[in-house]
Amino acid sequence: MPQSVCNKRSLLRVATAGSVDDGKSTLIGRLLLDSNNLYRDQWNAAADDSSALACVTDGLRAEREQGITIDVAYRYITTENRRIILADTPGHEQYTRNMATGASNADLAIILLDAARGITNQTRRHAFITALMGVPRVVLAINKMDLVGFSEERFKELREEFYSYGAKLGISQIHPIPLSALLGDNVVTRSKNTPWYNGAALYEFLDSVYTDGDQNLIDFRFPVQLPLKHGTERLCAGQIASGTISIGQQITILPSNYSSVIADIKCVAATGAVTSLEEARAPQSVALLLSDQIDIKRGDMIVRKRNRPQLKTTFESILIWFSAEKLDLNREYIIQHTTRRTKCRIATLQYKISVESLARTSARTLHLN
Repeated sequence: MPQSVCNKRSLLRVATAGSVDDGKSTLIGRLLLDSNNLYRDQWNAAADDSSALACVTDGLRAEREQGITIDVAYRYITTENRRIILADTPGHEQYTRNMATGASNADLAIILLDAARGITNQTRRHAFITALMGVPRVVLAINKMDLVGFSEERFKELREEFYSYGAKLGISQIHPIPLSALLGDNVVTRSKNTPWYNGAALYEFLDSVYTDGDQNLIDFRFPVQLPLKHGTERLCAGQIASGTISIGQQITILPSNYSSVIADIKCVAATGAVTSLEEARAPQSVALLLSDQIDIKRGDMIVRKRNRPQLKTTFESILIWFSAEKLDLNREYIIQHTTRRTKCRIATLQYKISVESLARTSARTLHLN
């Protein structure tokens, strides 16, 4: 049974992105070190040698040898108000698919810039993917400010350039922060080297940023992850994707269209203890007990009886193509929607979008990235 995410501290999922050598791994290492969220052996290594900060997240041998991030590394920070899951994603273009994975369920993205180098095409690509994944807010971390003498003018120049590009993507919340990950300026505590900056340090911002308005608490959607038995009861386990549900409410199971009533809501604590809830809401992981014995399968969707989603077999979407093989309109592909997989075909390509200029041009196929 999935573990409940109920906790007094709210959960914040953060993805980092940026070009190679912009300092993502170093930033996360510094954030973990200065906020006392490292294991002792990691702390000793990083405290003795600042160049070891990146190795806190670069766990693969190939990453350490090449000095780049390849896989998505997840690290955890506990602040006064929340629990933070940090996804350190690759900056290299070859591993862009892993960056998309890290951003796919993020509440916030940290996009890094090298203050001396400025905005690159890979920065734009990461911003584009961030917007496409529906990440509602971006921290623009203008890193390596020490290399430009902590120049306020350079900070403003890069901030305005990113504002312009982000507006075209529809990113509504952009929070710029000048920092030096290597030296620790504006990472956990505010820096004396930027007296012209009146905003919060990165750690302070992550601890206080408002995210409660992100969740859709109206439309109840519960993709079934696992039907299971708990004693003599048959339960449907999964994570609530949106909305709220309470005992006694009428529901419908899709695509079978069978209806029933919620008899109980089970929640599993970190200790393994199972308790009943009167109400549950996204993004809690729970198990639902129905009043009727209905054959429910993984991939079914439970919704409220009078609040059903549209059922369609065709739709339009923007795709990012991550396969080394080009898109073939004559073959079948596998599409995954929540916990269900099925075969599909891509009927037509309307246009492709340039990441650099956002211009639309005709296309007959799609290639990597």
